Amino acid sequence: MEKIYIKNENNNYQYFETLKKNRTKRYANGEFFAEGVRNINEAFASENNWEINSLIFSDEIKLSDWAESIISKYTSNISNNKNNKNKKIYIIKKELLHKLSDKEDKESPSEIIITVKIKQENIQDLKLNKSSSVLIFDRPSNKGNLGTIIRSCDSFGIDALIITGHGVDLYDCETIRASMGSLFKQKIIIEPSFKEIAQWIENQKSIFPGLQISGTSAKISKPSKILDHETFLNNNIPVIVVIGNETMGMSNNFYEICDNLIRIPMSDSSSASSLNVSCAASILLYEIYKQKNRVKG
Repeated sequence: MEKIYIKNENNNYQYFETLKKNRTKRYANGEFFAEGVRNINEAFASENNWEINSLIFSDEIKLSDWAESIISKYTSNISNNKNNKNKKIYIIKKELLHKLSDKEDKESPSEIIITVKIKQENIQDLKLNKSSSVLIFDRPSNKGNLGTIIRSCDSFGIDALIITGHGVDLYDCETIRASMGSLFKQKIIIEPSFKEIAQWIENQKSIFPGLQISGTSAKISKPSKILDHETFLNNNIPVIVVIGNETMGMSNNFYEICDNLIRIPMSDSSSASSLNVSCAASILLYEIYKQKNRVKG
């Protein structure tokens, strides 16, 4: 195991700053920057199957028991696995760690920062069963919303979140922070190509006759059910829901492929024309969770 000391804003420091700020560089190097207790705990959880490439801390700061345990776990993993010999520990000056930290509370910066290998997930490898539920998010434009939706998917047992089209980066620090650790637990597939998604949906419909794709829209005149438990129970089919871009909604491609459109009912006295996409998604995901558990009951 290699220990590297960072005493100034050298190439190593600048590399970590680049991972934090530059989407193109993150994907070119195949890794991303993460911090925060919940995120790091979930990244290290063996059942979540993430590969930690490097760990950064300062020996000028008195570390908490939690931080000491993470360092111990990381070094132990390296020692016990010969495939991890190229993993590194960076020991950084305190003021540089504070500067590198992306935490909003600058009075209490991160004790530890890690870099994590990006996972490559292929949508054609996503296999469903009769009780699966999938959310497709078309062209997300707000990092906080994406992170919150990831957290809701994790909360309500969604089997997979598929992110499609050109949108904000899954591995941006703001997205990761908003997910509160759920990014490392939730199965997430990035698939820019609508053609690939359409092919996957066609394959699922051949496997599960009667499967319908539900799209969300604030433009339809009447609210409609995302599903009802009798249909879900009798047909034994997965649930696939599409939510659209915060400003423009779903693309025309998704409108064409959806079998039905749904809208969340709102008070007649409301002056709001629509809900924030993360709020709307959370309501829909809770409804799926409630119906599925009613079926189980």
